[in-house]
Amino acid sequence: MDRATFACSTAFFHDYSSSAQGTFSTGHVDFIDKIESFTYSDFFRDYLIPNQPCVFSEKFTDGWGSRRNWVTWGGKPDFDHLLQEFGEAIVPVANCDVKEYNSNPKEQLPFKEYISYWKEYIKNGYRSSRGCLYLKDWHLSRAFPEQDVYTTPVYFSSDWLNEYWDAIAVDDYRFVYMGPKGSWTPFHADVFRSYSWSANICGRKKWLLYPPGQEDYLKDCHGNLPFDVTAPGLQDRSVYPRYNQSQPPVEIVQEAGEIVFIPSGWHHQVYNLEDTISINHNWVNGCNVAIMWCFLQDELAAVQREINEWKDPMDDWHLQCQLIMKSCTGIDYKEFYNFLKVIAENRISILENGLDDEASAKNTPKAAISTLGMLHAVFDLKRTVKVLTSLSANEDFKKLDLTSLSPPQEALLHHLKAAIDTALL
Repeated sequence: MDRATFACSTAFFHDYSSSAQGTFSTGHVDFIDKIESFTYSDFFRDYLIPNQPCVFSEKFTDGWGSRRNWVTWGGKPDFDHLLQEFGEAIVPVANCDVKEYNSNPKEQLPFKEYISYWKEYIKNGYRSSRGCLYLKDWHLSRAFPEQDVYTTPVYFSSDWLNEYWDAIAVDDYRFVYMGPKGSWTPFHADVFRSYSWSANICGRKKWLLYPPGQEDYLKDCHGNLPFDVTAPGLQDRSVYPRYNQSQPPVEIVQEAGEIVFIPSGWHHQVYNLEDTISINHNWVNGCNVAIMWCFLQDELAAVQREINEWKDPMDDWHLQCQLIMKSCTGIDYKEFYNFLKVIAENRISILENGLDDEASAKNTPKAAISTLGMLHAVFDLKRTVKVLTSLSANEDFKKLDLTSLSPPQEALLHHLKAAIDTALL
């Protein structure tokens, strides 16, 4: 991060709540083709801060192992190579033809069985009695770390989600998707209202994007979002009373090799127009961590409304709300504190101690922080201070047993502010 970008970001994010939610006045999405001249600061300033989508050309993925090895000369999935490398893996597969609780039901299948199904599906004219099956949310990089699959572009390298989940060795938000022509993902916004980037290794996708706020016009009379935003039923004003106030979606057709950047909180629906393989990351950083925090507060409020009748007779009602929230979203307030702590401590370590030669040579979070520069670390700490201050003042957070937090939030905040002051001297 250069000084001009640091000054721009500091001015924009003067308060934790001033995170851009993505007003979008035109249907035009920028296409970025000049890999030689497009810098991290360009992306940060023009897309991360204003929370706007864009598409990167195939030049940005030319060197990836998956593009060399997973694809035939004709641009189709190389089933033989994939079977050789991953045939015995167990993978999550969704049935696109079945709706279950506003999503598609999943099952675990051997990868070789899924590829056999896919070949037969193509042979039968893209029809099967089993329905349209879509391999989704496969943690391939975690299962096969030795594979030369891809390198995360520098533009997406400030990735707090995967930095934290890697640190606690529990999960990650790096996925591979593989599916036949016609497979699709229903209408949704990404986990924690995170950013996502999605790279097509082969095939084509169609994206329907809605800026934050537009989803409110798509809710039915009970406040539920649609499963499919293209369904004719949305025209029924007795069921979807505000649908006619919605804007048309922003439409992107993504070609092989291209990367789509989906901003924070943008709802979307995605179709595979051909047999397609893609790689996807969900990620959070200093630009959208406040959006994540607002989302968590909204999620907790929804849980509290749902079980409000048990508030008086239940002694540990506030704790139960946190447990339900974590089961639904994957995180609660105390883990969110630990998330902020890990992010903060990694940056404080860099600012106070620098990066030794051994660490800088490795693919580690601290090496990524160092690559982005000291000013980026300071920006991250300033954003962490804002959100951590809000979390510490939150009444629902204060009702929890916080004695297990180490260090206590007051001590962490003091350390954060001192590190920022020292770095800016």
